[in-house]
Amino acid sequence: MLELKQINKSFNGQPVLVDINVTIEDGKTLAIVGPSGAGKTTLLRIISGLETADSGTMIWNGQPTTAQALRKEGVIGVVFQNFELFPNLSVMRNITLAPTLQGVDQKKADETARKLLDRLELVAQENAYPYSLSGGQKQRVAIARALALNPQILLYDEPTSALDPLLRENVAALVNQFKASGMTQVVVTHDMDFAESVADTTYHVGKGGDGQ
Repeated sequence: MLELKQINKSFNGQPVLVDINVTIEDGKTLAIVGPSGAGKTTLLRIISGLETADSGTMIWNGQPTTAQALRKEGVIGVVFQNFELFPNLSVMRNITLAPTLQGVDQKKADETARKLLDRLELVAQENAYPYSLSGGQKQRVAIARALALNPQILLYDEPTSALDPLLRENVAALVNQFKASGMTQVVVTHDMDFAESVADTTYHVGKGGDGQ
């Protein structure tokens, strides 16, 4: 279980997050929702270690920690809003790059990637490059890349923002599939219908940066 307590963040003196308290339960899916500009993505970036809170505490399984430490330990994986795939690398290499940089044998990384490609219905795209993929395929490659590091918590930043309604349903099905397998997930979204279709619990971030 991951707990965030009294998280505060300001930019240029303007409060973005104020006294945020969030509990991310093991095996559950938490949706972080709220209006545009409320700080949802900032909160996700703090959880992922891409942004540092001004104050507050993060607790992992009862022990104080930092998001940076959790990323280094492979606890957290991130699926970015704009996918952030490397355009000069094939789908396979996009998925295997991070594991091999962390010392995983190339053959083992390839085996894991192929299992993920099969699971996410991307086998035919193994040697394709990002420019040739549809939005839904890019989304699934981004998910596969995050899963390749075998994280305990998977974070999604607006996973349906660039997708049409049918693909949104496909992403919801994937999130629920991962939940059924025991994956802990956090989804930042402005799409309340999507949030309701995947979340066990919902955390609302308000315009003033406060949450509930």
